[in-house]
Amino acid sequence: MNKNIGYLVAFAIALAAPFVGYPVFLAKLLCFALFASAFNLLIGFTGLLSFGHAAFFGAAGYVAGNAMKVWGWPVELGILAGVAAGAFIGLVMGALAIRRQGIYFSMITLALAQMVYFGALRAGEFTGGEDGLQGVPRGKLLGLIDLTNDTALYFFVLGIAVLAFMLIVRTVHSPFGQVLKAIKENEPRAISLGYDVDKYKLLAFVLSAALAGLAGASNMLVQGFETLTDVHWSMSGLVILMTLVGGMGTLAGPMLGAILIIALENKLGDFGIFMVSHTGIEWFNTIGEAVNMVIGFIFIVCVLLFRRGIVGEIVAKFGLGGVKKAA
Repeated sequence: MNKNIGYLVAFAIALAAPFVGYPVFLAKLLCFALFASAFNLLIGFTGLLSFGHAAFFGAAGYVAGNAMKVWGWPVELGILAGVAAGAFIGLVMGALAIRRQGIYFSMITLALAQMVYFGALRAGEFTGGEDGLQGVPRGKLLGLIDLTNDTALYFFVLGIAVLAFMLIVRTVHSPFGQVLKAIKENEPRAISLGYDVDKYKLLAFVLSAALAGLAGASNMLVQGFETLTDVHWSMSGLVILMTLVGGMGTLAGPMLGAILIIALENKLGDFGIFMVSHTGIEWFNTIGEAVNMVIGFIFIVCVLLFRRGIVGEIVAKFGLGGVKKAA
């Protein structure tokens, strides 16, 4: 019941947010919240650490962008094309990596993701190379709703994020999700019970990749362009950071972590200007350039004081769910 109330409050805040803040920035927050939730489905509930989720996120953006700009597809089909691209790359990567465990699995996903990155760098006609894919039109939803209106775009992305989150919640609490949790907790026991763990892990990997692709395609629509940054290995590191800061293995934690990290990246400079105007200390003008140091400091604090992540510690402290003590 407490969780349901929390979800309703969060949804109410999300509905009111575009009338208070900048809709495009808020839509970007939703995209990365979805990205982190997709990644958490794999690491938090299946126990697989992927260093390659940027491949799904970025490749989906490129495919959706070309579908809408070059091929003339409507926005709905463009987004679906991005999801399909993420799922397909996830199927290929998962089939190659899933039979390895631990650091070997992680390194294989990183190597394959870097192959996708270099492919995007070389395929200039499709990706725009170092210049990126620019000027992607937003189009009209169902041929009726003009998504060039920032508020309409925000609510479209909000609808995508809510539906995807509902799918994640349903998956986690389904029999399939219970098997994933069993694999994470004790894989040999799951095998002894007769489960084909490789099949379950591959399905989880593909689902996570498809949802990451959905986040990437949506982010491309919000930004109106796609660049190599979204397919670079640093994006995979960023989503790991979001998940760990927010709370791995919780449903709300990755979303909170994504909102916190992306807000810092985009608004820390504005905060510095605000501090200068109120304190007269010119040093604050440079704080925007030190965003990586600030994020690193937050990560260190979370590792030392919030080992379960922010939401994980709150849940454990107040007994709101079955969060086990960190090892």
